[in-house]
Amino acid sequence: MSILRTIHDVPVLMCGSEGEAIGGEGDVMDLVGNAAWQGAAWVVVPVGRFDEGFFRLRTRVAGDIIQKFVNYRVGLAVVGDISRHTAASPALRDFVRECNRGRQTWFLDDVEELTERLKGRPAPRP
Repeated sequence: MSILRTIHDVPVLMCGSEGEAIGGEGDVMDLVGNAAWQGAAWVVVPVGRFDEGFFRLRTRVAGDIIQKFVNYRVGLAVVGDISRHTAASPALRDFVRECNRGRQTWFLDDVEELTERLKGRPAPRP
């Protein structure tokens, strides 16, 4: 279940922790479409919803999923603890650091961190 919420005047689609695992770009099409239909600028997805392949960069799952969000100009916030994944992969750690420097995809510990980041920031749309 997803709920549209406004955080600092930014519409955010909050995905619940229950639901189908997200393991590829096909799995996010309904989610991205729903976000676009509701006018959400960001989608928040709990870490537990992603298939383990998302956190192994060599699978290209993360890149494919993130690209769908980029194509539809919707930001993606992956929320939750991914420390076990980043501890095991320097490449993933670098990828997360680079994503968090940008305005399109963020890996955050919790929704409060998202709230802080959205303060005074424009939506990812051009």
